[in-house]
Amino acid sequence: MSEKFRTDQLKKPIKIGSKEAKNRLVNNAMECNDADEKGSPSEKTYRRYRNLFRGDAGMIMLEAITVTYENRGRKNQLSIMPRNKEDLEEFTREVKKENEDPLFIWQVTHSGELSHPDFSRRITPKKLPGFGGELMTEEEVEDIQDKFVEAARIAYECGADGIDFKLCHGYLGSQLLRPYNDRDWKFGGSWENRSRFAYETLERMMEEVGDSDFIFGSKISLWEGFPGGQGSKGPDTAIIDLEEPLKLVKGLEKRGADFIIESAGSPSITLALAHPDTRIPRDVYLHHTFQERVSEIVDPDTVVIGSGYSAFRNGKNDLKAVKEEEASLPYWGNKNIEDGVVDMIAIGRQSLADPQFTRKLLYGDQDEIDWCTLCDSCIELLVRQTNVGCAVHNEEYGQILKEVREEYGTLIDKST
Repeated sequence: MSEKFRTDQLKKPIKIGSKEAKNRLVNNAMECNDADEKGSPSEKTYRRYRNLFRGDAGMIMLEAITVTYENRGRKNQLSIMPRNKEDLEEFTREVKKENEDPLFIWQVTHSGELSHPDFSRRITPKKLPGFGGELMTEEEVEDIQDKFVEAARIAYECGADGIDFKLCHGYLGSQLLRPYNDRDWKFGGSWENRSRFAYETLERMMEEVGDSDFIFGSKISLWEGFPGGQGSKGPDTAIIDLEEPLKLVKGLEKRGADFIIESAGSPSITLALAHPDTRIPRDVYLHHTFQERVSEIVDPDTVVIGSGYSAFRNGKNDLKAVKEEEASLPYWGNKNIEDGVVDMIAIGRQSLADPQFTRKLLYGDQDEIDWCTLCDSCIELLVRQTNVGCAVHNEEYGQILKEVREEYGTLIDKST
């Protein structure tokens, strides 16, 4: 067995709410657009999550699962409605047979202005240039809150361990929280109004479940990186001001959130910030600052999970002014946990490249790891509305990418 990387901090268990994760690695929520015609898990979905559960991460996030099919971003997106309950219950039971250890957290979402107009209805709190959509009414938002509450109950009854309430990456939660949402209505303008959806919905989901052993948390974009986005100083500036995102963190914590997942960016607008690219080192390291800012303000028992670590790979990443052995994913994961910057680290693209990553890194042969190449072909497949997987390490998805490019041309090219 080969052990090149230090992993002592990553191997430590950690308590999250009343539950415990066996290690500090999290498989991030990665949409793969392979649900069946009613939004339930297909055989491909089963195969992917069986592989992830065998990978032995401390926590596994179920990819963004929509509370409605009327407004959704992916043609074959997983959905969580009464019609899916029986299928989701069977799915949860089957994937947990592979490994009972990982905590299984479901990321619930609504796409809002990122709903795809080719197969759903695009709606928005305030029309964003390049996106648009029908202006939402207060009654529509309240109906969506009801759907989140219903989704939380379904997740609980299906055997999930908790909920990740998605307030990041440009989806509806982000859209309502942004300073850009300065429209004069119940869910816009003042911070009190813009945070109403987040706070009320979390409170209602927790009340509906009524079980303190069920974990709640939220993934947040600390800074979206464009004028008026989350973490901006105002509706018409991109100047970073973390006052509101940090108030959001404390507000969620006050209402009972057990964990916060730090993220940044909006992939449809600032992709390299949400999925760091080592050709832009600032965006790789910026996540560490955001993680520390969150860790500084939360209570000791609130778990902070950091994103953006896949970019470091095995140290072979072309980052400048740093030794290769001090530029890897395991190095920064261990260092940031040890330094109190973060409690756990979330792996997104790397989990697609190698679903067995955690097992190989912590408990197996590190030389066998298939490292993410940061080509972002998985993002290209997602944008093209096809099934998503690693086109480098999985021949099936490599063939899908080839066919997509033959039909549409290359969307993302990092060969130069």
